[in-house]
Formats: sequence, C-alpha cells, structure tokens
Amino acid sequence: MATGTLIRKAAAADGPALTGVLSAAFDADPVMNWFIRQDGRRDAAFRRFFELALGRLTLPHGEVYTTADKRAAACWTPPGQWGASLPAQFLLLAEYVRICGPRRFLKVTRAFAPLQARHPRRPHFYLFFLGVLPASQRLGLGSALLRSMLQRCDAEGIPAYLENSNQRNLPLYRRHGFEVTERFQLVPGGPPLWLMWREPGARGEQGRP
Repeated sequence: MATGTLIRKAAAADGPALTGVLSAAFDADPVMNWFIRQDGRRDAAFRRFFELALGRLTLPHGEVYTTADKRAAACWTPPGQWGASLPAQFLLLAEYVRICGPRRFLKVTRAFAPLQARHPRRPHFYLFFLGVLPASQRLGLGSALLRSMLQRCDAEGIPAYLENSNQRNLPLYRRHGFEVTERFQLVPGGPPLWLMWREPGARGEQGRP
C-alpha cells in the first residue's frame, strides 16, 4: 500500500476530475478502444462515457472512492445496484450511439449482451472501474483503493466481482483474492475480458504459502 495514502469517498463535485483520471487511465485499454468510436470524436466519446459511468451509474450509489489528491478512482456499486434500470437504459440510448458511433452501435450492443447475462446473481459489490493516472501507476494507489473496499467486504461477508479488460492487471487482482471464473471474448478475434470473483476473506496470492 502506498505510504500515507488517504482514501476518501468521492462526491458529485469530484466527477469532472475523476472523469479525467479514468479517461487517462483507460486511454490504451483494449476493450475500451474496441467499443468506443475511433474517429475524430474519439476523445470526446471517451470522456462522455466516463461522465455517464460516474454521474449516472456509480456516484449516485455512494460507493466511489478516490485518493486525497484525486490521482485514482475505484467505482463500485453495492449489491443489487450494478445495472441501469430499463427506463434509464432507454434514456441513455442516444448517448451510447454517439459514444460507439452509429455504425458500430448494434455490433457493440450484441457483443455485450452475453456479458451482461453472465453477471452473477448472488449479491456482491461490483467494481465497475478502477483507474490510476498513468504517471502515478505502480505506486500502490490501486491496491490502496482495493483494500479499502475489500476490508469492508470481508467484515460484512459480501463477495466482490469485476470484469478485467487488461491482462496486465490480472496479478493485481489475484493478489487481492480475485479468481478468474471465465475468459470471455466479446467477438471472435476481439479483445478478451477476464471475469473475476472474490469470496469474502480470500487471502489472494500474497497470503498463500
């Protein structure tokens, strides 16, 4: 854990800063770059996606956490709150068309439908996104944010779940007790996602002999 790292709950006013953090953290992410449009509107679409992810899907549930200096963010949703309701999805439809691009929207929607169907039904905390500014990566900020919530999961006896979109992050999550349940491919030849589950009290790789 980064020495002296203060973790705090994010407020709505932190939304713009954390949008910038997540946009930078995921700029080279394979899955993000597969479904977000790759034309002249790419950067605006990236930012808009994270504005919606924070403002509509995570911050309202009160389980988004950041560091004191806002160099990192962990966006969680509590048990039973991981997805948008049908009315909310309908209202977001036009936004997602702009984010993906009209020509790619149907392909992206079809690809993500099976992923949503795989989402565990057992109550859990869902890690929507974990991101650290590129210049601040490998300093332990991601671990600090994870540990903050996972200690709560252990205390309350609640599992945690995430969909990892970058292979290089697998060791981080495994160290904190997450195990891969499935390697999921969005489309043939497309980028994979690693679906990962953590039982409360899991020690992870660093706690094993």
